[in-house]
Amino acid sequence: MKIYRSLEEFESLDNAIVTIGTFDGVHIGHQKILKKLVDCAKETNGESVLLTFFPHPRLIFNPEDENLRLINDIEEKVHQLAIAGLDHLIITPFTRDFSNQTAEEYIRNVLVNKLGTKVIIIGYDHHFAKDRKGSIKDLIELSDIFDFQVKEIPKQDIEDVAVSSTRIREALITGNIENANKYLGYAFELTGTVIKGDQIGRTIGFPTANIHVHESHKLIPAYGIYAVEVEIYPSVPSISAGEYVDPTPERIAKGMCYIGTRPTVDGMNRKIEVNLLDFSDDLYDKTIRINFYKHIRGDERYDSLEELQAQIKIDEENIRAYFNK
Repeated sequence: MKIYRSLEEFESLDNAIVTIGTFDGVHIGHQKILKKLVDCAKETNGESVLLTFFPHPRLIFNPEDENLRLINDIEEKVHQLAIAGLDHLIITPFTRDFSNQTAEEYIRNVLVNKLGTKVIIIGYDHHFAKDRKGSIKDLIELSDIFDFQVKEIPKQDIEDVAVSSTRIREALITGNIENANKYLGYAFELTGTVIKGDQIGRTIGFPTANIHVHESHKLIPAYGIYAVEVEIYPSVPSISAGEYVDPTPERIAKGMCYIGTRPTVDGMNRKIEVNLLDFSDDLYDKTIRINFYKHIRGDERYDSLEELQAQIKIDEENIRAYFNK
Protein backbone atom coordinates (compact mmCIF):
# COMPACT_ATOMS: atom_id res chain seq x y z
CA MET A 1 0.00 0.00 0.00
CA LYS A 2 1.34 3.43 -0.95
CA ILE A 3 0.69 6.38 1.34
CA TYR A 4 0.30 10.03 0.31
CA ARG A 5 0.15 12.78 2.94
CA SER A 6 -1.74 15.16 0.66
CA LEU A 7 -3.68 15.20 -2.59
CA GLU A 8 -0.82 17.16 -4.17
CA GLU A 9 1.50 14.15 -3.76
CA PHE A 10 -0.82 11.86 -5.71
CA GLU A 11 -0.49 11.46 -9.47
CA SER A 12 -3.66 10.72 -11.42
CA LEU A 13 -4.23 7.06 -12.31
CA ASP A 14 -5.64 5.62 -15.53
CA ASN A 15 -8.19 3.48 -13.70
CA ALA A 16 -8.73 4.54 -10.10
CA ILE A 17 -11.41 2.71 -8.09
CA VAL A 18 -12.18 5.16 -5.30
CA THR A 19 -13.99 5.45 -2.02
CA ILE A 20 -13.95 8.31 0.48
CA GLY A 21 -14.46 8.53 4.23
CA THR A 22 -12.97 8.79 7.72
CA PHE A 23 -13.18 5.02 8.34
CA ASP A 24 -12.65 5.45 12.08
CA GLY A 25 -12.23 2.00 13.61
CA VAL A 26 -11.81 0.18 10.27
CA HIS A 27 -14.35 -2.22 11.77
CA ILE A 28 -16.35 -5.07 10.24
CA GLY A 29 -18.78 -2.66 8.56
CA HIS A 30 -15.92 -0.74 6.96
CA GLN A 31 -14.18 -3.97 6.04
CA LYS A 32 -17.16 -4.98 3.87
CA ILE A 33 -16.86 -1.71 1.94
CA LEU A 34 -13.10 -2.05 1.59
CA LYS A 35 -13.53 -5.59 0.26
CA LYS A 36 -15.94 -4.28 -2.41
CA LEU A 37 -13.35 -1.64 -3.34
CA VAL A 38 -10.44 -4.07 -3.58
CA ASP A 39 -12.50 -6.70 -5.41
CA CYS A 40 -13.76 -4.13 -7.93
CA ALA A 41 -10.20 -2.96 -8.61
CA LYS A 42 -9.10 -6.54 -9.27
CA GLU A 43 -12.09 -7.26 -11.52
CA THR A 44 -11.52 -4.13 -13.65
CA ASN A 45 -7.72 -4.23 -13.69
CA GLY A 46 -7.76 -0.98 -11.75
CA GLU A 47 -6.12 0.31 -8.56
CA SER A 48 -7.97 0.80 -5.27
CA VAL A 49 -7.79 4.28 -3.72
CA LEU A 50 -9.08 5.45 -0.34
CA LEU A 51 -9.24 9.19 0.29
CA THR A 52 -9.42 9.99 3.99
CA PHE A 53 -8.81 13.08 6.09
CA PHE A 54 -6.56 14.09 8.96
CA PRO A 55 -7.21 15.87 11.20
CA HIS A 56 -10.86 14.85 11.54
CA PRO A 57 -13.17 17.31 9.70
CA ARG A 58 -15.09 18.04 12.93
CA LEU A 59 -11.93 19.53 14.45
CA ILE A 60 -11.56 21.99 11.58
CA PHE A 61 -15.08 23.37 11.91
CA ASN A 62 -15.17 23.13 15.70
CA PRO A 63 -11.62 22.97 17.12
CA GLU A 64 -12.91 23.23 20.69
CA ASP A 65 -15.03 20.10 20.30
CA GLU A 66 -14.24 17.94 23.34
CA ASN A 67 -16.84 15.31 22.48
CA LEU A 68 -14.99 13.77 19.53
CA ARG A 69 -13.63 10.36 20.52
CA LEU A 70 -11.77 8.31 17.93
CA ILE A 71 -11.62 4.51 17.90
CA ASN A 72 -8.28 4.64 16.02
CA ASP A 73 -5.39 7.06 16.06
CA ILE A 74 -3.78 7.65 12.67
CA GLU A 75 -1.10 4.94 13.10
CA GLU A 76 -3.66 2.34 14.13
CA LYS A 77 -5.96 3.27 11.25
CA VAL A 78 -3.19 2.98 8.65
CA HIS A 79 -2.14 -0.40 10.09
CA GLN A 80 -5.69 -1.76 9.69
CA LEU A 81 -6.17 -0.26 6.22
CA ALA A 82 -2.97 -1.94 5.05
CA ILE A 83 -4.37 -5.27 6.23
CA ALA A 84 -7.46 -4.62 4.05
CA GLY A 85 -5.26 -4.77 0.94
CA LEU A 86 -5.56 -1.23 -0.45
CA ASP A 87 -3.28 -0.08 -3.26
CA HIS A 88 -3.29 3.63 -2.39
CA LEU A 89 -4.15 5.57 0.78
CA ILE A 90 -4.37 9.37 0.59
CA ILE A 91 -4.39 11.09 3.99
CA THR A 92 -5.09 14.68 3.09
CA PRO A 93 -5.46 17.63 5.46
CA PHE A 94 -9.09 18.72 5.68
CA THR A 95 -9.21 22.50 5.24
CA ARG A 96 -11.89 25.13 4.88
CA ASP A 97 -10.72 25.83 1.31
CA PHE A 98 -11.13 22.16 0.47
CA SER A 99 -14.63 22.12 1.96
CA ASN A 100 -15.70 25.28 0.11
CA GLN A 101 -15.67 23.68 -3.35
CA THR A 102 -19.03 23.22 -5.03
CA ALA A 103 -20.14 19.67 -5.79
CA GLU A 104 -19.17 20.03 -9.45
CA GLU A 105 -15.78 21.55 -8.58
CA TYR A 106 -15.10 18.75 -6.12
CA ILE A 107 -16.02 16.06 -8.65
CA ARG A 108 -14.00 17.67 -11.46
CA ASN A 109 -10.96 18.84 -9.46
CA VAL A 110 -10.57 16.01 -6.95
CA LEU A 111 -12.24 12.87 -8.25
CA VAL A 112 -11.57 13.22 -11.96
CA ASN A 113 -8.51 15.43 -12.53
CA LYS A 114 -6.57 14.56 -9.39
CA LEU A 115 -7.45 10.90 -8.78
CA GLY A 116 -8.40 9.66 -12.24
CA THR A 117 -11.58 8.07 -10.93
CA LYS A 118 -13.26 5.52 -13.19
CA VAL A 119 -15.42 3.97 -10.48
CA ILE A 120 -16.49 5.56 -7.21
CA ILE A 121 -17.97 3.32 -4.54
CA ILE A 122 -20.00 5.43 -2.16
CA GLY A 123 -22.93 5.27 0.27
CA TYR A 124 -26.38 6.59 -0.50
CA ASP A 125 -26.07 9.10 2.36
CA HIS A 126 -22.56 10.36 1.59
CA HIS A 127 -22.36 14.17 1.45
CA PHE A 128 -19.48 16.35 0.33
CA ALA A 129 -18.44 19.81 -0.94
CA LYS A 130 -19.62 23.20 0.32
CA ASP A 131 -22.17 22.97 3.15
CA ARG A 132 -22.23 19.20 2.50
CA LYS A 133 -24.68 19.81 -0.33
CA GLY A 134 -23.05 17.34 -2.71
CA SER A 135 -24.60 13.88 -2.78
CA ILE A 136 -24.72 10.65 -4.73
CA LYS A 137 -27.34 12.35 -6.93
CA ASP A 138 -24.67 14.83 -8.13
CA LEU A 139 -22.22 12.02 -8.76
CA ILE A 140 -24.74 10.10 -10.88
CA GLU A 141 -25.80 13.22 -12.82
CA LEU A 142 -22.18 14.12 -13.67
CA SER A 143 -20.85 10.60 -14.20
CA ASP A 144 -21.52 10.59 -17.97
CA ILE A 145 -19.94 14.01 -18.47
CA PHE A 146 -16.78 13.06 -16.59
CA ASP A 147 -16.74 9.40 -17.67
CA PHE A 148 -16.90 7.46 -14.42
CA GLN A 149 -19.25 4.92 -12.87
CA VAL A 150 -21.01 5.23 -9.53
CA LYS A 151 -21.50 2.10 -7.45
CA GLU A 152 -23.79 2.66 -4.52
CA ILE A 153 -23.07 0.86 -1.27
CA PRO A 154 -26.35 -0.77 -0.19
CA LYS A 155 -28.27 0.93 2.61
CA GLN A 156 -27.93 -2.17 4.79
CA ASP A 157 -24.13 -2.02 4.55
CA ILE A 158 -24.11 1.67 5.47
CA GLU A 159 -26.36 0.95 8.44
CA ASP A 160 -23.98 -1.85 9.46
CA VAL A 161 -21.18 0.74 9.57
CA ALA A 162 -23.22 3.08 11.79
CA VAL A 163 -24.40 0.25 14.05
CA SER A 164 -20.90 -1.16 14.38
CA SER A 165 -19.40 2.25 15.27
CA THR A 166 -22.11 2.94 17.85
CA ARG A 167 -21.83 -0.49 19.45
CA ILE A 168 -18.03 -0.32 19.56
CA ARG A 169 -18.12 3.01 21.37
CA GLU A 170 -20.82 1.83 23.77
CA ALA A 171 -18.91 -1.36 24.49
CA LEU A 172 -15.64 0.46 25.15
CA ILE A 173 -17.27 3.03 27.43
CA THR A 174 -18.81 0.23 29.54
CA GLY A 175 -15.70 -1.97 29.51
CA ASN A 176 -17.22 -4.70 27.35
CA ILE A 177 -14.02 -5.27 25.38
CA GLU A 178 -15.09 -8.63 24.00
CA ASN A 179 -18.15 -7.05 22.38
CA ALA A 180 -16.07 -4.18 20.99
CA ASN A 181 -13.60 -6.64 19.50
CA LYS A 182 -16.42 -8.60 17.91
CA TYR A 183 -17.53 -5.52 15.96
CA LEU A 184 -13.99 -4.38 15.22
CA GLY A 185 -12.92 -7.76 13.89
CA TYR A 186 -9.65 -7.40 15.82
CA ALA A 187 -8.49 -6.46 19.33
CA PHE A 188 -9.05 -2.81 20.32
CA GLU A 189 -5.73 -0.95 20.26
CA LEU A 190 -4.29 1.86 22.37
CA THR A 191 -0.94 3.32 21.35
CA GLY A 192 1.35 5.50 23.42
CA THR A 193 4.82 6.27 24.71
CA VAL A 194 6.16 4.99 28.05
CA ILE A 195 6.87 7.87 30.42
CA LYS A 196 8.25 8.06 33.94
CA GLY A 197 5.71 7.59 36.73
CA ASP A 198 5.97 7.73 40.52
CA GLN A 199 6.99 4.03 40.67
CA ILE A 200 4.46 3.05 43.34
CA GLY A 201 3.92 -0.24 41.49
CA ARG A 202 7.54 -1.22 42.18
CA THR A 203 7.03 -0.90 45.92
CA ILE A 204 4.27 -3.55 45.88
CA GLY A 205 5.95 -5.93 43.45
CA PHE A 206 4.12 -4.91 40.28
CA PRO A 207 6.20 -2.40 38.30
CA THR A 208 4.16 -0.64 35.65
CA ALA A 209 4.84 1.27 32.48
CA ASN A 210 2.97 4.59 32.49
CA ILE A 211 1.51 5.42 29.08
CA HIS A 212 1.13 8.79 27.39
CA VAL A 213 -1.48 8.23 24.66
CA HIS A 214 -0.51 9.77 21.31
CA GLU A 215 -3.99 10.88 20.18
CA SER A 216 -5.67 13.37 22.53
CA HIS A 217 -9.11 12.51 21.07
CA LYS A 218 -8.65 8.75 21.44
CA LEU A 219 -11.56 6.92 23.07
CA ILE A 220 -10.30 5.38 26.34
CA PRO A 221 -12.13 2.30 27.67
CA ALA A 222 -13.89 2.14 31.04
CA TYR A 223 -11.79 2.24 34.19
CA GLY A 224 -10.49 -1.04 35.53
CA ILE A 225 -8.07 -3.89 34.95
CA TYR A 226 -7.73 -5.56 31.53
CA ALA A 227 -6.03 -8.62 30.09
CA VAL A 228 -3.86 -7.27 27.28
CA GLU A 229 -1.14 -8.15 24.82
CA VAL A 230 1.51 -5.49 24.32
CA GLU A 231 3.63 -4.82 21.23
CA ILE A 232 6.86 -2.96 22.01
CA TYR A 233 8.47 -0.63 19.44
CA PRO A 234 11.69 1.38 19.68
CA SER A 235 9.98 4.63 18.66
CA VAL A 236 6.72 6.12 17.42
CA PRO A 237 5.74 4.47 14.09
CA SER A 238 6.09 7.02 11.30
CA ILE A 239 3.26 7.47 8.81
CA SER A 240 5.29 8.97 5.99
CA ALA A 241 4.68 9.17 2.28
CA GLY A 242 5.74 6.18 0.23
CA GLU A 243 5.34 2.42 0.40
CA TYR A 244 3.90 1.47 3.78
CA VAL A 245 5.93 -0.99 5.79
CA ASP A 246 4.15 -2.36 8.84
CA PRO A 247 6.55 -1.82 11.77
CA THR A 248 7.79 -4.98 13.46
CA PRO A 249 7.65 -4.98 17.27
CA GLU A 250 10.83 -5.68 19.21
CA ARG A 251 8.83 -7.91 21.48
CA ILE A 252 5.27 -8.95 22.29
CA ALA A 253 4.27 -9.68 25.87
CA LYS A 254 1.10 -10.52 27.81
CA GLY A 255 0.15 -8.19 30.61
CA MET A 256 -2.44 -6.41 32.69
CA CYS A 257 -3.45 -2.86 31.95
CA TYR A 258 -4.89 -0.49 34.53
CA ILE A 259 -7.02 2.51 33.58
CA GLY A 260 -8.26 4.73 36.39
CA THR A 261 -7.54 7.38 39.01
CA ARG A 262 -5.76 5.10 41.52
CA PRO A 263 -8.26 5.78 44.35
CA THR A 264 -6.16 3.80 46.86
CA VAL A 265 -3.15 6.08 46.21
CA ASP A 266 -4.40 9.55 45.32
CA GLY A 267 -7.62 9.34 43.29
CA MET A 268 -6.72 12.40 41.22
CA ASN A 269 -5.80 12.20 37.55
CA ARG A 270 -6.50 9.35 35.13
CA LYS A 271 -3.59 6.98 34.62
CA ILE A 272 -2.97 4.28 32.05
CA GLU A 273 -0.44 1.74 33.30
CA VAL A 274 0.69 -1.68 32.09
CA ASN A 275 2.37 -4.46 34.03
CA LEU A 276 3.97 -6.98 31.68
CA LEU A 277 4.03 -10.61 32.77
CA ASP A 278 7.48 -12.24 33.00
CA PHE A 279 9.16 -9.07 31.75
CA SER A 280 11.74 -6.83 33.42
CA ASP A 281 13.41 -4.76 30.67
CA ASP A 282 13.49 -0.95 30.67
CA LEU A 283 10.63 0.50 28.59
CA TYR A 284 11.15 4.26 29.06
CA ASP A 285 10.57 6.22 25.84
CA LYS A 286 9.50 3.08 23.97
CA THR A 287 6.26 3.12 22.00
CA ILE A 288 3.80 0.38 22.90
CA ARG A 289 0.57 -0.75 21.30
CA ILE A 290 -1.79 -2.30 23.81
CA ASN A 291 -4.26 -4.87 22.44
CA PHE A 292 -7.23 -5.32 24.79
CA TYR A 293 -8.91 -8.71 25.27
CA LYS A 294 -10.88 -8.83 28.51
CA HIS A 295 -12.10 -6.52 31.27
CA ILE A 296 -11.18 -8.27 34.52
CA ARG A 297 -12.71 -5.89 37.07
CA GLY A 298 -13.58 -2.24 37.67
CA ASP A 299 -11.49 0.39 39.42
CA GLU A 300 -11.76 0.00 43.21
CA ARG A 301 -10.46 1.68 46.35
CA TYR A 302 -8.69 -0.38 49.03
CA ASP A 303 -7.87 0.60 52.60
CA SER A 304 -4.16 -0.03 52.23
CA LEU A 305 -1.43 -0.77 49.72
CA GLU A 306 -1.27 -4.28 51.18
CA GLU A 307 -4.92 -4.90 50.27
CA LEU A 308 -4.29 -3.49 46.80
CA GLN A 309 -1.25 -5.76 46.40
CA ALA A 310 -3.32 -8.81 47.36
CA GLN A 311 -6.01 -7.91 44.80
CA ILE A 312 -3.46 -7.34 42.03
CA LYS A 313 -2.05 -10.83 42.72
CA ILE A 314 -5.56 -12.20 42.15
CA ASP A 315 -5.87 -10.10 38.98
CA GLU A 316 -2.60 -11.54 37.69
CA GLU A 317 -3.79 -15.10 38.36
CA ASN A 318 -7.04 -14.39 36.51
CA ILE A 319 -5.21 -12.89 33.54
CA ARG A 320 -2.74 -15.75 33.32
CA ALA A 321 -5.68 -18.17 33.44
CA TYR A 322 -7.44 -16.20 30.67
CA PHE A 323 -4.45 -16.42 28.34
CA ASN A 324 -3.78 -20.08 29.19
CA LYS A 325 -7.36 -21.28 28.69
